Parts: sequence; C-alpha cells; structure tokens
Amino acid sequence: MAFKKLKYWFDEELAKMLADKLMALKPNFPKDAFVKNVVDKIDNLELKDRVELIADEIHTHLGGTIPENIKTLVKILGPENEEETGMFTNFYWVMPIAKYVEKYGLEHFEVSMNAIAEITKRNTGEYTIRPYLVKYPENTMAVLKDWSQHENKHIRRLSSEGVRPRLPWAKKLDQFIENPKPILPILENLKDDTSKYVQKSVANCLNDILKDNLNIGKRIIEKWNYNPTKERKWIIKHALRNLLKAQDDWAVTIINK
Repeated sequence: MAFKKLKYWFDEELAKMLADKLMALKPNFPKDAFVKNVVDKIDNLELKDRVELIADEIHTHLGGTIPENIKTLVKILGPENEEETGMFTNFYWVMPIAKYVEKYGLEHFEVSMNAIAEITKRNTGEYTIRPYLVKYPENTMAVLKDWSQHENKHIRRLSSEGVRPRLPWAKKLDQFIENPKPILPILENLKDDTSKYVQKSVANCLNDILKDNLNIGKRIIEKWNYNPTKERKWIIKHALRNLLKAQDDWAVTIINK
C-alpha cells in the first residue's frame, strides 16, 4: 500500500478479487461483465468515485434484493481486524461494501445496522452510518448508545466517530452542530475507555463540539476533569489541542490542574 495512492488500489485487480469472493457464494455471479464495467469506467475517477462505482456495479450485477445482497456482502468480509490499525491496508477492499450499505441499504434499517457493525470490525462504518442518523435519528442513536458499551473496540469507536458533527471528508451533521446533547450519553460511556483508538475518537468528537458549542464542551470537560482517570486525562488534553495551541487561558488552566 505504501508504493501507490490508495485510489489506485480500487482497480481491475480489486474488482476480480471481489468477484471471486462473491462467486464462492453465488457461482452465477457474472464476473467478466462486472470486471469489464469497472475497468471501462474507473480510470479517470478519484478515490471516492472509484469506491462508489464498484458499489454500483455490485448492485447491478449481484441480482438479489437489497437485503439479500447486504447479507451476501457481509458473508464475504472474512476475519475481523483485531488491531487498531489496518483499515486502509489489509481491509481497504471493504470500502465498496460499506458504500453499498450507505447508498442502497437506507430503507432496510435492521439488516443495514447489522452490516455496519460487521463492516466496522474490519474497516470503518463512520461514513456509512451518517445517512441513517439523518433519516432515523432516534433509532440510530439508540443503536449507537448500545454500541458504546460493546465488547469490540471498533464498534465502540464507531459510536463516537459516527456522530462527530464535523467528521473530515464527510457531510456535516447539522443536527449535532445545532444541538450536541444527544451525543453526550455516548461520550459518557466512553470517557474512560482503555483503547487508545476509542480515546482518540472521543477526543475528536469533543473537539468538534468545542468548535460550535463552546460552553457545552467546557461543561463536559470540567465535569470529566474531576478526579480523572489517566484515560480521561489523555482524552481531555487531546480534545483541547486547538485551544491549547491558541494559548486559551481556560484550556491551559484545565490541563495544569
């Protein structure tokens, strides 16, 4: 992966790999037509468009109903990622599957939630979950709150990363920019998480909140800064990095307590 840009890994070779995985479950999957369509259209596309093209061609060629297709795609995911890294190296090929669920699964909430959980154990569901937060805010937040106490660190991370108001390379979640309070129970569940991977996500979510709702963010941090664990101390410091860089008096005082 280090020798070429990520986008160039979404190519003919990847299309063939996905086709072979699908053919193991669906022997009649039209591999040649699928690969040809990808190859014919992909050359001038950037990363996100390459991923979406492959998802679209899966939709065109897989042939089942959307819930059936999602269940099939989950079955080809393979072993879970046990590490806190590797989502864009060993598991980069999962991205078109995540895009499929994001784009086509929106009318099928339960099967899609299950798929997102399985996807994020290998790659990430942080972009896939966001249309569901817009369409089904209460139901999706209930799922994410449960996930914030999940035994799997990737799923716990998704519960905070997915609700970030200003997640990079994703559409802003205006509902949480206007009112981040629905996010807070999730962050409370994660404030002492032992996984650095989760801690970083919680800190980044808090950093997003501070950008648009400074007083709410301050109240959370002041509450957490009372007799904090080492995990919480790290989260607070990382969440305050922009204010600390600006030498904000309040942030400096918090860190020096």
